Amino acid sequence: MLRCFCNLASITLLLALTGCRVALSTFNPHGPAAHRIADLSWIMTILFAVISLVMWILFAYAFYRRRGSLAEHEPVESGGGEMWIAIGGLVIPFIVLTALFVAGLSLLSDFPIRGAGSRRGLARAQMAQSMKPDILIIGHQWWWEIRYLNHDPSKEFTTANELHLPAGKPVNIELESADVIHSFWIPALDGKMDMIPGQPNYLRLIASQPGTYAGQCATFCGAQHALMRLIAVVQTPANYQVWLDNELKPGAVPTTPEAKAGEEIFVNGPCALCHAVRGTSAGGVIAPDLTHIGSRKMLASDVYDNNNAYLEAWIVNAQSLKPKCEMPNLPQFSGVQLNELVAYLRQLK
Repeated sequence: MLRCFCNLASITLLLALTGCRVALSTFNPHGPAAHRIADLSWIMTILFAVISLVMWILFAYAFYRRRGSLAEHEPVESGGGEMWIAIGGLVIPFIVLTALFVAGLSLLSDFPIRGAGSRRGLARAQMAQSMKPDILIIGHQWWWEIRYLNHDPSKEFTTANELHLPAGKPVNIELESADVIHSFWIPALDGKMDMIPGQPNYLRLIASQPGTYAGQCATFCGAQHALMRLIAVVQTPANYQVWLDNELKPGAVPTTPEAKAGEEIFVNGPCALCHAVRGTSAGGVIAPDLTHIGSRKMLASDVYDNNNAYLEAWIVNAQSLKPKCEMPNLPQFSGVQLNELVAYLRQLK
């Protein structure tokens, strides 16, 4: 029994340590909001570990110290154990759960949520209401539309699945859904925020240092919910401005014969019905904007590397990579046409 208990404890510890090292972890914060959440997560985890350890010790003690028969241990009117049952089963859980509840309420008051709250939370909510969002993120089945807003409409543009942020600066984000309920979650930067059709939500992100942080839809939204991912690329303010300036440019003009032929295939074929490339006649709005797809790190809502092999596979047989997604299979392209189309898309940087 003791050996079994030790093996179980070792496996549990190994799984816990492994879980702390995955990309989507609240224990690896890189922003002030994420730090507050991580602090509460550590408190809850340590409490759970301590309580579990005490329970296992009591269980082992009771097992090894058992004496007599069941008849000898029938309930009696006054055996002296009622007080321990009240303390262990009622008083201690009440104190622990109340403390966690209060800590959770205190944490909520630090976020700019629209609506009533503490004085500090209400002040931040009013500030969020008075400020125009910097970025609008719209959840689709199963990808993220990201619009960078500006008081000057000529400086607005749209990307997909890859959120860029300046380090150390607050960014106000409006969250919407185009179809079902989604949930925006980048654990290294902030907590989860629901995206409900017809009801916009608001979030202020502050990333403390440059880096690339993984995100995920955190509410089941359909067949490919698990593959509705995104990444946040946090850059220094100077590099972020360079990226913004480049994103404002139209799609690159192809210079090679292969890429030029690929552009003709793109704008005159089925691609332009759904996708847009600024600077061309392709103006589709129901799928991701591909103006600078060549500069993105990943494809298919950050599931596959952005390289020639996956791009070719995605074009001709997207359903094999992400079943039930809105991208149809396009087997009508010949091998030469596919190479030309990929050459065009890869130079859109």
